[in-house]
Amino acid sequence: MVHVNTGLDRLVAEGFARLKGRRVGLLVHPASVDQRMRPIVELVRESGAVDLKALFGPQHGIGGQTQDNMIEWEGFTDGDTGLPVHSLYGKHRKPTGAMLEDLDVLVIDLQDVGARYYTFIWTMLLCLEACAERGIQVMVLDRPNPIGGKLTEGTVLDPEFRSFVGLAPIPMRHGMTAGELAQFFVHWLGLDLDLEVVWMDGWKRDMNFAGTGLPWVMPSPNMPTVATAQVYPGGCLLEGTTLSEGRGTTRPFEIFGAPYVDPEKLAGALRDWSLPGCRFRPLQFEPTFHKYAGEVCGGVQVHVTDPGAFEAVTTYTAAISAIFSHWPDKFAWKQPPYEYETEKLPIDILAGGETWRTGVEAGLSPWRMKTDWLEQLKAFAELTAEFRRYE
Repeated sequence: MVHVNTGLDRLVAEGFARLKGRRVGLLVHPASVDQRMRPIVELVRESGAVDLKALFGPQHGIGGQTQDNMIEWEGFTDGDTGLPVHSLYGKHRKPTGAMLEDLDVLVIDLQDVGARYYTFIWTMLLCLEACAERGIQVMVLDRPNPIGGKLTEGTVLDPEFRSFVGLAPIPMRHGMTAGELAQFFVHWLGLDLDLEVVWMDGWKRDMNFAGTGLPWVMPSPNMPTVATAQVYPGGCLLEGTTLSEGRGTTRPFEIFGAPYVDPEKLAGALRDWSLPGCRFRPLQFEPTFHKYAGEVCGGVQVHVTDPGAFEAVTTYTAAISAIFSHWPDKFAWKQPPYEYETEKLPIDILAGGETWRTGVEAGLSPWRMKTDWLEQLKAFAELTAEFRRYE
């Protein structure tokens, strides 16, 4: 097994030399750990080399404690360190001048999962903007894209549908690392910013997470396993429907359905598509919270058998289309709000435009819809080619 050293691992090996004597803020969450699962905050404090001034946390809280979407949290004073902990998923999404006061550098160490809807990359983008405005350096500690860096999928964001689940023109599955995206964002936004990325050693674009030798730590409450991350670029689209996306079960996004869904009928319809890299197991489940809490739902569990071949967006497009066509009188798109957008349908916000939804409503096959994405994905690949650090 090849062992990957993350940006944090490299910083630790250097004794935090690049940060020595500097006034530092840390944007972190539960997965901000080294290969021995030691939290970055603990490592920075023990180094004695860094003047740690403040902590920042993204959606779900700095400790990953807040469930679901649109559950805000407020800042507080950390009991162990006495440091201020600033929430970037509450009253403010973008750091204020007061939050950044007295900082020389903001260090960002967040585990992304490779999907446009996952908000940590947008917290990073807003931090890049805020630090550029105030002449503060940003250091991004790079981590693997857990679903690999070869495949991109889905529609590219239409600027008219910008939201906190999409602030830049990237596809549903973007195939980049946080460090690569940071460089792209700075270029795309035209920021005058001192950005340093501490790149990984040993990571390759075709590498699955198991091959990195790194521990998986939940970056958010409903991302319990790497398998969850593998399905998420398609599975998150379920949030734009009245279907249960499996929140309130032990396998969110892998399990989905509704009380009216016939599991065998749905599984059969999906098997007919010969979708690559996965199998569909019909099942019944009862969510303990969220949609249909306490009700028995019919549905399927997606079992990924070949991560390299599995296409999450195509697979879940097929699944939602099948339910739409088989139970048209019961299936529905979720109504606003979503991420505080009150006018647009949540599914259009997630999909980054109306074309994905209208394709499903028109009965287009998932393969036809995939064909329509290819030109967008080609343009995205050309736009980001110079920022792809790894082979």
